Amino acid sequence: MERLGTGIGWRPEIADAVEAMPGIDWVEVVAENVCPGHLPESLERLRARGVTVVPHGVSLGLGGAERPDPERLRALAERAEALGSPLVTEHIAFVRAGGTLTASPHLEAGHLLPVPRTRDALAVLCENIRIAQDALPVPLAVENIAALISWPGEELTEGQFLYELAERTGVRLLIDVANLHTNHVNRGEDPAEALGELPLEAIAYVHVAGGFVRDGVWHDSHAHPVPRPVLDILTDLASRVSPPGVLLERDENFPEPAELEGELRQIREAVEKGGASRRAVTVARASGAAPESTATESARQRLALAQTALLSALVAGTPVPEGFDRVRMGVQARALAGKRADVVAKVAPELPLILGPLYRGAFLAYAQSRPMTSGYRRDALTFAEHLLLEGRLADAGTRREIRAWWLERSGPVPRSRRPAVRLARATRKVLLRR
Repeated sequence: MERLGTGIGWRPEIADAVEAMPGIDWVEVVAENVCPGHLPESLERLRARGVTVVPHGVSLGLGGAERPDPERLRALAERAEALGSPLVTEHIAFVRAGGTLTASPHLEAGHLLPVPRTRDALAVLCENIRIAQDALPVPLAVENIAALISWPGEELTEGQFLYELAERTGVRLLIDVANLHTNHVNRGEDPAEALGELPLEAIAYVHVAGGFVRDGVWHDSHAHPVPRPVLDILTDLASRVSPPGVLLERDENFPEPAELEGELRQIREAVEKGGASRRAVTVARASGAAPESTATESARQRLALAQTALLSALVAGTPVPEGFDRVRMGVQARALAGKRADVVAKVAPELPLILGPLYRGAFLAYAQSRPMTSGYRRDALTFAEHLLLEGRLADAGTRREIRAWWLERSGPVPRSRRPAVRLARATRKVLLRR
């Protein structure tokens, strides 16, 4: 595996700071946020300096019951080629459910949700990863995720699940030590035990990030400093194997560059500390034979039903499936709704500007009865439609602004760019000049 070194997640908000940081060997970009034909100039300059760029996908849903979408795979492949990347990465998660396998409405989570660590889920995930590997021009690595909730009736530990996944498919692993910490706090899982069960030779690189505790639950925010327990897990990992690369993730609340550089120093020190005490670790592992295709189809059906029931409870208010912690499910549901409100506010910033302090309450009330079925941009439009159709806007001025915003964006081409509108506006300008 190529040695990547020390890296940081590239984000537009810190692009200048990343370019100026000393000791940055590589960067990672959210694949869905870059366009192959119009790469940001900052990324082009980094590439020209020999800095490796790795696309990190968030929307494939490889852990879902459906086979990977060929269009999403094609888009990820295009980004890998445009960036000259040595590999691409995604998540061991599901992000949507429902649809043809369950004859139920399609639902989008807008978030990475955990797959059950069962033989069924493993069989489906293995086949989905093989499909993705065949479609991508470079090797694939998949990331363990953070979770607030646990599936009942799990058959494998995190480490066993990842070991068998790598054994059956040859996929590389992106190990997020912050997610191991999250699962320790939220699900009582021992990070050292998980590391002891991992196929360490399959590690492509490592993520490090911060979070916060609220009401006894750890939230993997990527918006807070990296805490000491996460650095300790990184040291433990580095004491077992030399990670090919380590990357700092930060998505929001960006601090001053000096603080980011300080976190990178802490990460390097944690890796060096682990390397100084590296020792051989031998763990007995068991692997299973690949399932027959007919068995995988049955597994897809069972997994589809289970994931749809879970996601529907989280975003559509249906009953919580048996065996799940209802309190944790409530925390996860509120977190999903809050994230949905925040992302819609980013992709459609005019809405919170128009609505002011009413925005968040109105959106959360809307989200309770309207699960997301497509992307966030469509969600913003549907929210505006909801406000207009349900008569939720008492102020006439606000209602007019929301209606104008919706009309501008609801068609295939914005009204301001449509030929008839452009002609009318041009004619009006000429008349006004007379």
